[in-house]
This record gives sequence, C-alpha cells and structure tokens, in this order.
Amino acid sequence: MAENTNVNEARATAKYVRVAPRKARLVVDQIRNKSVDKALELLQFNNRAAAVPVAKVVNSAVANAENNHGMRGADLVIARAYVDEGPTIKRFRPRAKGSASRINKRTSHITVVVAPRKEA
Repeated sequence: MAENTNVNEARATAKYVRVAPRKARLVVDQIRNKSVDKALELLQFNNRAAAVPVAKVVNSAVANAENNHGMRGADLVIARAYVDEGPTIKRFRPRAKGSASRINKRTSHITVVVAPRKEA
C-alpha cells in the first residue's frame, strides 16, 4: 500500500545504524517540530552518541529538499522524525562455570521528514 506523502516534504533515512533505538529516540524527540537550524544546533552540542547519525540524516533531508524539490533550507522545519528498530546482532559472552549469556547489539532505522514552515 502506498504511503500518502505530501509533495511539500522531503525525507531522508539512515538504515542499520549501530545505535540502540531506545537511545536514538531520546535524541530524535528533542528535535521534532523544530526549525532545521535550531535542530542542528541542538544536535551539535548534544553529548549522546546518537546525535551524530541523526545530524547526518537531518542534513541529508535538507539537501534532498533543496536539490529535488527546490525548497530553501532556511525555511524548513522537521515535520516528522522517528526511529524504527532494525535487525539485532546477537553475540555471546562467556560467563562463570562454562555458561554463556547473550548480548544484543541493536540497530536503528532513523527517518527525518522536513517541510516548509507553515505561516499562521
């Protein structure tokens, strides 16, 4: 089923990012509904590791908007931003008495959608 995409939007997705989705969502929640300039400023000074791939996705979405849709980067707002869970890489760590415990290395799919600012 086709997703209803607005013509006035541009999106970018980073798949299989080696950051746990739960941690990436904390970063994405901070930039949702902010202007692109404000969002990139927040990400630049954010200490979390997930801020780097999220900033890359935001920059990519802005570039898609400018090059593919002819929008101005200064007028864009982050309309939607979400993190989906990717495949989990499973590893084992040796434990006491010859046993082992599983380590889940989680991955994320980060999606950012930018749109022009709505004038009220």
